Amino acid sequence: MAGLDHGAEYPKEVEDPVIAARNARYGMVLFLFYCIIYAGFVGVNAFRPDLMELTPAWGLNVAVLYGFFLIGLAMALALVYCWLCRGRRTS
Repeated sequence: MAGLDHGAEYPKEVEDPVIAARNARYGMVLFLFYCIIYAGFVGVNAFRPDLMELTPAWGLNVAVLYGFFLIGLAMALALVYCWLCRGRRTS
């Protein structure tokens, strides 16, 4: 019967191994950067928990501010990764 083809509408995307390796390196560098910042958070919690109780701004303690910073940093790094991995326009 006509019209019952369940195949892909578009041809399969061909992935360049060089670009995939480059994007993986970008992702690993950004991930390691985030891990270092997160390790600082864990280290302060483990070894100096009294610092997390300070309230430097807006009545929020350092733990809450650092946590919001980590969430915002993760979002920012995701945008940086998207920007670094964007496709090159040839037209």
